[in-house]
Amino acid sequence: MLMQRSFASRTKGIGDWGTKKLPLFWIAVLSGMASLLIAVAVLQYRWTKQLSVATEARIGSTLQPLMMRWHLDFYGELSALCVALQVGPDSGARDNWNDYLRRYVDLSHAPMNHGSVENIYANPDLIENIYIWDSSDSRLLRLNAHTAKIEISSIPQDLQPLLARLQAKSSSLSSALRAWEFPDSSAEKRSRGHDGLASSASQRTDKSSGWQFDKNIPAIVHPIVDSDPRSLRSGTRPANGQNPVDWAVIVLNLDYIQRRMLPDLTKRYFSGPEGLEYKLAVIATEKTPRLIFSSDPEFPSSNHGAFDSRMNIFGPPPESLEGHFWQFIGNSESSRHEEWRNFSAPVWFPVIQYTSHDEPWMLLLQHHTGPLDAIAASIWRRNLITGSIVLVLLTVDLGLIIFVSRRAQKLAKLQLDFVASVSHELLTPLAAIYCSGQNVMDGLVQTKADSLAHGSIITSQARQLTDLVKQILLFASTENGTNRNTLRPLQVLGILQYVRKNVAVLVEGAGFNVEQHVQAGMPYVMGDLSGLSHCLQNLILNAVKYSGKNRWIGISASVHEAENHHQEVRISVHDHGAGISSSELPHIFEPFYRSPEVVNAQIHGTGLGLAVAKRIAEAMGGRLSVTSELGVGSTFTLHLPVSLKSEAEMALAAPESN
Repeated sequence: MLMQRSFASRTKGIGDWGTKKLPLFWIAVLSGMASLLIAVAVLQYRWTKQLSVATEARIGSTLQPLMMRWHLDFYGELSALCVALQVGPDSGARDNWNDYLRRYVDLSHAPMNHGSVENIYANPDLIENIYIWDSSDSRLLRLNAHTAKIEISSIPQDLQPLLARLQAKSSSLSSALRAWEFPDSSAEKRSRGHDGLASSASQRTDKSSGWQFDKNIPAIVHPIVDSDPRSLRSGTRPANGQNPVDWAVIVLNLDYIQRRMLPDLTKRYFSGPEGLEYKLAVIATEKTPRLIFSSDPEFPSSNHGAFDSRMNIFGPPPESLEGHFWQFIGNSESSRHEEWRNFSAPVWFPVIQYTSHDEPWMLLLQHHTGPLDAIAASIWRRNLITGSIVLVLLTVDLGLIIFVSRRAQKLAKLQLDFVASVSHELLTPLAAIYCSGQNVMDGLVQTKADSLAHGSIITSQARQLTDLVKQILLFASTENGTNRNTLRPLQVLGILQYVRKNVAVLVEGAGFNVEQHVQAGMPYVMGDLSGLSHCLQNLILNAVKYSGKNRWIGISASVHEAENHHQEVRISVHDHGAGISSSELPHIFEPFYRSPEVVNAQIHGTGLGLAVAKRIAEAMGGRLSVTSELGVGSTFTLHLPVSLKSEAEMALAAPESN
């Protein structure tokens, strides 16, 4: 017995040490995993954000060059007209008006060169009219390509503001080359008085770049110098003029620009296999914005911020601080990633300004599926959600690993406790049998009474060993499903009589008083007599083991209405023992589980009895329940469904259970 207690104490010490050490270990593990998950979450968030920014930058790096190529082709078609009219670097000092008429006639009858580089060619359809503004006599002369004549024309109303500006800037060639400027001293000061920008002005407005654009008509104009007085018949201005500069005015066909030129450019650069990839609009951004062209009737909307990129088609005034700023920002690495959203194109010829805040034509783009900001945000959210789901799954996996590890550790501890308990249960009867046998060998058993006493010890201890082995084997059979029950109709009273007969010796020997109450007219139940009796025996033996000093056990059987509206038989075993705490109740049916209070009290057991009883009950379509209160006692109840067969059939089928 001393050896048994020593073994149990050593086992208990190992369990206590593991219990003390485990919380610290798991706290460290959980803290490490939590830190890892937080780090992964932060990295994942930053990665998705950087991916979104990179996506926008990639789109911008593709979109801005397309817009610039669109801009070059747009200007190329306008410039082709300027080249065809051949106003040379000398601003026509060696040409007369008939020379321009002849070139216009040649242009009107020239075949279209669709195979030219970048499809840029002088297109007569782009011209509505070509005029010569005689600034000396304030006459408007129209070049008629059909009759090959120069005709005096009345001044259209839409040309009056332009011609008034040209008239005011006809005093000298240097003044004419700057006719686009709004006559405001502050504007001139801004254009000339900062950081040497006057040199830039001289480079941009010399005789070789004298074309200027009027966005309101639209039209392009160029000053013409004529120093030799000639007659109108020869196509020149008279000699009595005071102004040395006349003007070539090319009025563009706005309808052709809207219906042919801009749609073709849009299709050329912004279409894909499934049609236009971007919605495109050209707007004259005046006080009241005027739509020049739109590829989609719903674009642009009233929300002016609902576009992906905006380009100033004609660029800011070349000598203004804004123009200098755009040149600077185009070379700025710090703002290059956002430059594609709002930028100005290069200035090929300046736009005539009528107010100090004139706004040029703007090119607006938006992806056909919606604003790129929304698309990038949607991609970012999708990536973030996907990463979050992966992170959640990773967290769940880690949680499952921890849960399985804890369960495995708990099972290992339970198995260790089971081994210790079984070893104790085996050593006790074996030691008693060994001692009895040794006494016989030593000749200490001489009388018949001594022989009977030792024989009784050996028999009872052998029976205890046999019951222990049977219980372990029964648990193994229920665990792997090899236990087969033969179900047949049984009377409840017959089951109870069979069980009480099997436990009578143990119960009476322990001095217990058993009270039995069975409801009259109990129906039959379907079950296996051996299995049900083993289940109830375990419940009764538990009552004997844990009743303490109170020597009373109650057995009752009654019929009740089940939750499924069927009847069930409830067989209950009551005791007035110490009871079971609410924290222990969920675990008492687990294999190998024994309450710490029970272990400390050194009450023998393997932790398998209730687990086996529960599995037997469930194998027969029933269940096992428990109610308990500390200091009052416990009640274990076996719930068995009532058979649907008639009572007569049951009586014929169950003669053995009486």
